[in-house]
Amino acid sequence: MAMTVRPRRSVLYMPGSNARALEKGRSLPADGLILDLEDAVTPDAKAAARDTIARALADGGYGGRELVVRTNGLNTPWGFEDLRMAAACGADAVLLPKVESADAVRQAEALLRASGSPGSQRIWCMMETPLGILNAREIAAASPAVGALVLGTSDLAKDLHAAHTAQRLPMITSLGLCLLAARAYGLAVLDGVHLDLNDDEGFAASCRQGRELGFDGKTLIHPKTIAACNAAFAPSAEDIAHAHRIIAAHAEAAAAGKGVVLVDGKLVENLHVENARRLVALADAIAVLEGGAEG
Repeated sequence: MAMTVRPRRSVLYMPGSNARALEKGRSLPADGLILDLEDAVTPDAKAAARDTIARALADGGYGGRELVVRTNGLNTPWGFEDLRMAAACGADAVLLPKVESADAVRQAEALLRASGSPGSQRIWCMMETPLGILNAREIAAASPAVGALVLGTSDLAKDLHAAHTAQRLPMITSLGLCLLAARAYGLAVLDGVHLDLNDDEGFAASCRQGRELGFDGKTLIHPKTIAACNAAFAPSAEDIAHAHRIIAAHAEAAAAGKGVVLVDGKLVENLHVENARRLVALADAIAVLEGGAEG
């Protein structure tokens, strides 16, 4: 299954109860915004936050940014109403917290569809508990509506009794299982947040590791980290130039009936061409999102 190329380098959590923050989101250079009804909103403000998000999305002005509403769980007093609002508010996706089974995804999907959710609206799943990680494959395969797996590394570390280390070795198994499940079923997959906003070096290392592992991007908790995250997960100018050389050389060799082609001294096969095309498509999509010229 081929995944639609859409930039998801930086996806920023924003408190759904803060109208000023949602207004600011219209001008932030994040690829996506998660309008949060869960962790960022106190219990007594959740109903009002629903209305605040609905009004902000109705007013529009977010350009090409991907808009996602994170709901409360269906096992809470707010989950059902959150999903009903999310179904009708025009969000691109709904982010379900603490998903642990395929049945949880299908239950949420049924409520969304019954509430008028368009067929294009995707379901994103927070992967933040040990049981959720162990069931990553069945969650990824739960429905064609599933669009992304989102790591919740803070909650996961708590449940694992794990430390937040620089190399994130306690997280590697969980990150890997989610990456495997996402790629097996053609889903996007986003890395968890970096909590220390004063640790620029650690944030950069986390972004670098996330990209090396294969994540599409990272979830963020503050706008000041967007630019560095975008740079970390975007193809570099050198990457793009190399990709174009691979595509051109392979096409030239195919036209000449040659089965083998070298680029920069390295053998190029179909798998390299496929990846090169993905990088070029991603670079083009980023240029369009940022208001640049396509191509």
